[in-house]
Amino acid sequence: MFLSKGQRNIVIKVLGLFSIVRGYNILILILAQYLTARYVFSPNSNFEQIIFDLNLFYLVFATALSTSSGYIINNYFDAEKDKINRPQKFLIEHTIPQGIQFRIYLLMNLTCLVVSWFFSLKAVVFFLTYILGILLYSVLIKRLFWLSNIYKAFLTILPFFAITLYFKNFERIIFLYAGFLFLLILIKDIIKDFENFKGDWVHSYKTLPIVFGNPITKLIISTLILVTWFLIYLLINNDLGLIEYYFIFCAPYMFFILFLTWISSTKKIYLWIHNLLKLIIVVGVFGIYFIYK
Repeated sequence: MFLSKGQRNIVIKVLGLFSIVRGYNILILILAQYLTARYVFSPNSNFEQIIFDLNLFYLVFATALSTSSGYIINNYFDAEKDKINRPQKFLIEHTIPQGIQFRIYLLMNLTCLVVSWFFSLKAVVFFLTYILGILLYSVLIKRLFWLSNIYKAFLTILPFFAITLYFKNFERIIFLYAGFLFLLILIKDIIKDFENFKGDWVHSYKTLPIVFGNPITKLIISTLILVTWFLIYLLINNDLGLIEYYFIFCAPYMFFILFLTWISSTKKIYLWIHNLLKLIIVVGVFGIYFIYK
């Protein structure tokens, strides 16, 4: 059965909104929080207890809302740049007018703060700080080459820690694991700067490739990969169970990323590297299930 024109428009708008809020990233974040809650913070509980825990749900739901709104406001300010860097994606996402996007952004933030209030005042402060942090990044910090990538990677990993408000547990393994994922995200974002070079240059964004050039930026990536190898060493020596095989695999995998980075000179290859880093990050999230097994 064929869809009518009106139905097709609705489907396109839903897909556009899903793309704007990076729905796939939100689903992975939710999964990461529940897996961490079950297998790291509360290993003696069962999944039913975790899933139906209302207080934990408040935090996870507020995390999803604040992160989604962050993608919306970032997309809002990146519209002109995305016309150049991602024209097809831009067409899909802008089936939803920017005015409506901004209203959705405000509604999500308000709902996030109300939901977090049901948990605690600390949660309200945490999410309000995060919301303002993303707004600051979208308006100002993304144009500062010396801070943009680090700040963005920090904002990406920060929502993951929302559940520590519930468990009040700061195990060393969580910080090592988060530090490893932080570095992968940071490297991925710098690679993305290579992909977006044209649009960033046109709109005067001071990214690492634009300010320092490709060779020095690739040296910075190489240094970050060396640090990931050091974290891999620390993680492997923590008796983490089956997840150790993931980190053992990551060592040569990151060497392959390093090799590709140095030989790359086209947007297509940088996109490949970007997707390879996305893949290993997603596998790392699912790998939480195998901690201590």
